[in-house]
Amino acid sequence: MHSITKLAELRQQVRSLRQQGKTIAMVATMGNLHEGHIALVHQAKTLADVVVATIFVNPLQFGSGEDLEKYPKTLSADKAQLESAGCHFLFAPTDAEVYPHGRDNQTIVEVPATSNLYCGISRPGHFQGVATVVCKLYAMIQPDVAVFGQKDYQQLHIIRQMTQDLSIAVDVVGSPTMRNSNGLALSSRNGYLTADELRRAPALHRALQATKLKLEQGSDDFPLLCEQAQKSLEEAGFNRDYFVIANANTLMLAQPGDRQLVILAAGYMGAARLIDNQVVNL
Repeated sequence: MHSITKLAELRQQVRSLRQQGKTIAMVATMGNLHEGHIALVHQAKTLADVVVATIFVNPLQFGSGEDLEKYPKTLSADKAQLESAGCHFLFAPTDAEVYPHGRDNQTIVEVPATSNLYCGISRPGHFQGVATVVCKLYAMIQPDVAVFGQKDYQQLHIIRQMTQDLSIAVDVVGSPTMRNSNGLALSSRNGYLTADELRRAPALHRALQATKLKLEQGSDDFPLLCEQAQKSLEEAGFNRDYFVIANANTLMLAQPGDRQLVILAAGYMGAARLIDNQVVNL
């Protein structure tokens, strides 16, 4: 695996790959990699000739009081995992390389409406930061395909919308959520959980599954189902953020008659804010 930190070198490598007729897949990460990230690399290898992974802790997607400064930096271990997975290139730029004029003078990309729902309420500006950095990585890497995890369903939806709205010729592929043996979605933030919290955290996935079953059995009182799920999560030790049933295609709150749904949930377990989702096709 070839590691790159400078945009000029990356562009030189991309130019060479294009001259050879190679297709490129992009896997964007913030490092502190786990099996879920590596699964993205393996999927990307099936979709293109060359995989370019990125490690960049994007400051634009962290709000005031969030964990930017303490976000784990594990570059050496991350490189070893990527190399073992057969990744071809790693692009790990500095802030100055990505935002040469500074964060405050950076052009911002925003997907209206859906960026200000759910996680966007809890983390103002977060999805503007995500859309901006993904758009920049598209321009830098020029991928044919980009693979993102489905654990953050709202983020995946926003990236797809941004890609379509800006007529960017990248195929956005969602990769299934990876889970541990208890059903907890793999996340870098799971590292913030104590042993007891790690034992209780799978209640989030169980609440999603229970709500899905009720929907499939014909329940259509969406607010009631969400409140029941919230109470079960509080009993497990979660503090509330949100638990909603949305239209899977628009992310707007589901209405009676909607058949393609997604249950979106986030909650606080100790110091960690955990998210998960469950798609429901009726």
